[in-house]
Amino acid sequence: MAATFELEVATPDRLLVKDQVAEAQIPGLNGYVGILPDHAALLSELGSGLLTYTVGGNSRSVVVSGGWVEVLPTHTRVLAASAERPDEIDLKRAQESLDRAERRLKEAGDWDIARALRAAERARARLEAASKTGR
Repeated sequence: MAATFELEVATPDRLLVKDQVAEAQIPGLNGYVGILPDHAALLSELGSGLLTYTVGGNSRSVVVSGGWVEVLPTHTRVLAASAERPDEIDLKRAQESLDRAERRLKEAGDWDIARALRAAERARARLEAASKTGR
């Protein structure tokens, strides 16, 4: 069994992670998926949340939302619609996004409920990630 596998996390605009990692926890559409070296092949829709991974005994994270994850025994590729590192998160903007999504969920109207739920989930993940970095 290999000790590491290659993890790539990319958006349409940039490559955020390309590293040899010991493990990763990736938010799938229906919950988190734990990935270790030599994992069985898997293709899954990506959810919103904190993607964590371990490099050299150190835990790192990226907030991802939407897209796909492809897992192979020696390589895992995350193609996210959006992704950012915790230190890139604007806390004020994330809190405003969460407040707006929660307000839309409470108000009666023609709001797209599924869209508001996804927005709230993204904002919560961003706030959680930023809080873990001590910001």
